[in-house]
Amino acid sequence: MAVNLYDSAYALETAIRQSNEFLNLKNSYDEVNADPAAKQMFDQFRQIQINLQQKQMMGEDISETEIREAQSVIAVVQQNGKISRLMEAEQRMNMMIGELNQVIMKPLADLYGQL
Repeated sequence: MAVNLYDSAYALETAIRQSNEFLNLKNSYDEVNADPAAKQMFDQFRQIQINLQQKQMMGEDISETEIREAQSVIAVVQQNGKISRLMEAEQRMNMMIGELNQVIMKPLADLYGQL
């Protein structure tokens, strides 16, 4: 019996949207966005993250100044309870996605063997 993988994928999407991990993430994100000061801090943090990731992907070196700037922003951001809760919720969501990815990739791992 053939299975429509896309139907299963859409069912998984729905399950993710209904999961406690996603709902906690969404609530934390909404809480940060409702606080202008927290939103501004979080947006600044995200922009620094994106810039550093882009540099890494392009093989560019990250300067000591950029590292110090990122570390100081992270220190400030982590002191904000709303942002800290959002970051924890993101981490839990990323762990869940990683675990789901392992489950999804299991047939290929079984076929080719573990590397």
